[in-house]
Amino acid sequence: MKLSIVIPAYNEARTIHLILNKVKAVKLIHDIEKELIIVNDCSSDNTEESILHYQQANPELSISYYKHEINKGKGAAIHTGIQQATGDLVIIQDADLEYDPEEFNILLKPFVNGVADVVYGSRFMGGKPHRILFYWHSIGNQFLTRLSNMFTNLNLTDMETCYKMTKREIIQSINLVENRFGFEPEITAKLARIKGIRIYEVGISYYGRTYEEGKKIGWKDGFRAIYCILKYGLFGAR
Repeated sequence: MKLSIVIPAYNEARTIHLILNKVKAVKLIHDIEKELIIVNDCSSDNTEESILHYQQANPELSISYYKHEINKGKGAAIHTGIQQATGDLVIIQDADLEYDPEEFNILLKPFVNGVADVVYGSRFMGGKPHRILFYWHSIGNQFLTRLSNMFTNLNLTDMETCYKMTKREIIQSINLVENRFGFEPEITAKLARIKGIRIYEVGISYYGRTYEEGKKIGWKDGFRAIYCILKYGLFGAR
């Protein structure tokens, strides 16, 4: 088996090598191979130089690099990465340090056991460490998840999580259109409509960033998420 790891990157020159080191160090269960797909969403810093230097310095890693010539948004970078994936499974890995690649194996277990088509990594369940940061962000995440659940009839605890692992043929068969932070409710609503799909959720840790440390999501993204939940969940937009 092979896991395609899609890494959207925008102005992550300071940390991109750190997350790549973490991905490199992970030993996947059952000798599953790793395929890294990095998509630079027209960064204005030295992200491209950092990626190319890392790629040259680590020829043993399977790294594919793509670049958007104009900034299209995180969702668009994810779309590009998904389209290029060749692995049996696909997961999104943010280029910051908020999620720990060591936990890929937690998400892989339901696939290895043959019971899952999709696995979400929840920041709100299990006994893993979580950095304590923003109260209203956590309330917002819970609200968006519950609103999404109302229309998808799922009982997720963390719809907004970055860690969504899916079978490649499933995610590549879905028409994804949201270019920015509407990706999470869109993909959740469209996955939920697939007849017979087996969705699991596992607990993961979370090492959140402050805005001073580079966190990018804000209140406007929350309103966009509500719009997308209604668009794809309530009205069933394709």
